[in-house]
Amino acid sequence: MESGDIGNRQSAIGNRKSETGDIGNRQSRIGNPQSEAPIGIFDSGVGGLTVFRAIERRLPNESLIYLGDTARIPYGVRSESTVQRYALECANFVRSKGVKAIVIACNTASALAADYLRSKLSLPVMGVIRAGARRAVKATKNGRIGVIATEATVLNGAYERAILEIRNGLEITSRPCPLFVPLAEEGWLDHQVTRSVAEEYLAELRSKVDTLVLGCTHYPILRPVIEQVMGDNVTYIDSGEAVADRLAAMLESEGLVFAGERPATEEFYVTDSASRFRRVAELFLGRPLEAVETVELGSF
Repeated sequence: MESGDIGNRQSAIGNRKSETGDIGNRQSRIGNPQSEAPIGIFDSGVGGLTVFRAIERRLPNESLIYLGDTARIPYGVRSESTVQRYALECANFVRSKGVKAIVIACNTASALAADYLRSKLSLPVMGVIRAGARRAVKATKNGRIGVIATEATVLNGAYERAILEIRNGLEITSRPCPLFVPLAEEGWLDHQVTRSVAEEYLAELRSKVDTLVLGCTHYPILRPVIEQVMGDNVTYIDSGEAVADRLAAMLESEGLVFAGERPATEEFYVTDSASRFRRVAELFLGRPLEAVETVELGSF
């Protein structure tokens, strides 16, 4: 625990406003006590906070629990079986907090472990890849979609497969952008180095695609510089925003939307380096965190 009594880790954030309209008056299905439960979100580190932020904005009345597996980052260099084991341990931890749904806020874990978790868990599990792929297919007009992601996600081909499963015949161009992650974590959001790196990475995509998937959860932090390089004639797909919309629709259809009076709360957990997580989290979220607790996985 980095700051204060663990009992104070829940921050009252009931004044959060939705960017997509007030959903506070939606009624949960009568007799469904699960609507009171929080939503669990996990990632291999801090990048998934962009997904947390998107869900927070889309569902301001819902309480959220976030786990960053910072002791074992990055997942992208691990085998499929190892990523599945890590993901199950993360999912079991957030499940132990009584959540009503789990969001995998990590592209690697979404690609390699989402179906595995669905086979192991009885509550809804959502990954970021399918949601982003659906939005990209809907957005493209010329049938040419770009995907920027980590090397592991590009080599895995998860976005390409997901997009082509929805609509065959589209032209997908994928580009790994590994330096975007450390640049985002350093806070170099408006730095000449970041612009130079973006120009190098995006050169082949600039005149080729009309839709660009930000296929790593760090990349929305760098969206302004990406837009400067790519121009105005491109639709940008933030998988965090896409999965937040899918999550909202699922909660509505299952009668799990919270419609009570209590303020929303948030809890943050990590497996290592709480102080660094807190520094980057405050950059990503644009506000201070009251507490971050360090936990050990494997016993849940």
